[in-house]
Amino acid sequence: MSATASDAMLDIPAYMTDVGNKARVASRALASADTGSKNRALLAMADMIEARSNDLKAENRKDLDAGRANGLDDAMLDRLTLTDAVISGMAEGLRQIAALADPVGEISDLNFRPSGIQVGRMRVPLGVIGIIYESRPNVTADAAGLCLKSGNATILRGGSEAIHSNRAVADCIQSGLEAAGLPTDAVQVIETTDRAAVGELLRMKESVDVIIPRGGKGLIERVSRESLIPVIKHLDGICHVYIDDEADLNKAIDVTVNSKTQRYGTCNTMETLLIHDSIATEVLPILKQRFDEHGVELRGCTHTRVILSDIKEATEEDWGTEYLAPILSIRLVSNIQVAIEHINTYGSHHTDSIITQDYTRSRQFLREVDSSSVMVNASTRFADGFEYGLGAEIGISTDKLHARGPVGLEGLTTLKFVVLGDGHIRQ
Repeated sequence: MSATASDAMLDIPAYMTDVGNKARVASRALASADTGSKNRALLAMADMIEARSNDLKAENRKDLDAGRANGLDDAMLDRLTLTDAVISGMAEGLRQIAALADPVGEISDLNFRPSGIQVGRMRVPLGVIGIIYESRPNVTADAAGLCLKSGNATILRGGSEAIHSNRAVADCIQSGLEAAGLPTDAVQVIETTDRAAVGELLRMKESVDVIIPRGGKGLIERVSRESLIPVIKHLDGICHVYIDDEADLNKAIDVTVNSKTQRYGTCNTMETLLIHDSIATEVLPILKQRFDEHGVELRGCTHTRVILSDIKEATEEDWGTEYLAPILSIRLVSNIQVAIEHINTYGSHHTDSIITQDYTRSRQFLREVDSSSVMVNASTRFADGFEYGLGAEIGISTDKLHARGPVGLEGLTTLKFVVLGDGHIRQ
């Protein structure tokens, strides 16, 4: 049955309620699953994805053909394509998750109290995680693997443009769960492309514990606005580098260029450069030459354009824009406090870096910049779960509750208090 025909006959609220109920039941089984069972499932999923590579590519071709017919641009089609390398990457990613330490059940901060009881905290799964994402079918495997290892059931709602690919990947995942004796309902891909399913998912507070959107700003804004369930998200990646007057200029130039040009379309790419005005005449011409080599368009404040007269003028809108493109806005500032105020005013609380050899200023920057990742003498491109040693990430959060920064296995769990006694009673 085609997706369109199926959607026309489907009772969306009833279908989503059934999905939620199954996920809740499966989450209870996963919460008590041992590490060995979860790892066996992950490894079986990886083997299944490799074994069914041709089937995955055949289903992916259906999405690609439909995408071309619907006028998807080349960038979207590229994100949608399951190549041999992408399929191998999905399998390897699942094996890497299996190799990570299992956070579930870990007890920390266990201390004796004057009454004689011991009080500590145990790390436990969140329960059921709903993930809404666009374009990339490999997210289906990545998200399922991370949720499984952290003991959570997951409901996955991919973009309609990848429906056949996501179903095929989900079949591999569920086969892996079955092989390890775990409930197949622990990972469910929403079968309908009807957008009403997203609205239902965002209201299922009885069966879903947290929502994670992965996609464009429009998707994330909708989820944040409509969800009755806590959301882990970030909207923009308006990241900054501030070059202090106490910076090592060689380091400053290398870090700045890398922060912008290592990749343009990522949320941890620098979008605004702040430079102490006392070193601007020395550093700006060098940076201009380096950025010209990369084809980066520069837009500067009035003072910047006195030194670089041939660049465009930066507008107020530029300071709050995530370009995701080879465009960079530049502002000269008189001191570190002005730089911090600019970042906290225009930034998106994602990732910001200072280049300085001054210890006191570096500590001030770390304390006062209100972002999920704050760096000293390092490229903003390091804001990544793998680079932070998390092994993998399901996304980056700029919220302050419950997780902040790259969200790995630990970010998909929570803590509960545990009390150990031996017949103790309160007097």
